[in-house]
Amino acid sequence: MLDINKVKGIIFDYGATIDTNGMHWAEVLWDAYVKNGVPVNKSQFREAYVYGERYLALHPVIQPCFTFKDVLLSKTGIQLKWLIEQFFLPKDTDSLAYSLAISNQCYNFVTVVLEKARPVLKKLASLYPLALVSNFYGNIETVLKDFDLSVYFTDIIESAVVGIRKPDPAIFAFGAKALKLNPEEVVVIGDSYKKDIFPAASIGCQTIWLRGVGWESDDAQGESADVVIADFGTLGKIFA
Repeated sequence: MLDINKVKGIIFDYGATIDTNGMHWAEVLWDAYVKNGVPVNKSQFREAYVYGERYLALHPVIQPCFTFKDVLLSKTGIQLKWLIEQFFLPKDTDSLAYSLAISNQCYNFVTVVLEKARPVLKKLASLYPLALVSNFYGNIETVLKDFDLSVYFTDIIESAVVGIRKPDPAIFAFGAKALKLNPEEVVVIGDSYKKDIFPAASIGCQTIWLRGVGWESDDAQGESADVVIADFGTLGKIFA
């Protein structure tokens, strides 16, 4: 159970926590694939998604100046190229048209979600110092500025910059240190049990799990956190 009296600072995950209200990004993208009529099945898409994430981890495609729309175009471009190369899509597929349509839908979805998240972040930032701890591509600050979110965070810890990736608990220790707090004085809020909740709790942080639509249906079955929520807006009531 969350002991709010001990909380002196908050660490947020970004992707799939703040920007999608708990929905894994693979699910957001798959929904856009379906709505834009890309003729692949979910299994084929999942393979393309995994390939794309691994490719981006190994190649400096995403530049620090890239906005989120740039990220989406890069991701979908890599995925669609792979789907064509694997013959899951015809060679004459207009991948650019699909990429633009999918990216626009996802970007618009995020814009709507963030408008609902913004007042919550504003309220919490007035009560506590906030840090962002994210596995990202080296451009998270550009993304935050693009959405006018950087004003809420006193510190930003990005995996591509510090050389530590979740689920390594060290990245959360890094975040607590940046806030000049002990782990037990920090509550970590994230959508992934394996990447956010478990490693943060292992170093003594309190945790709030935004449990939404995950990547794996059996992810952390039976596991929990100090608080489990289903909607980002609930945070406004927890820290009332």
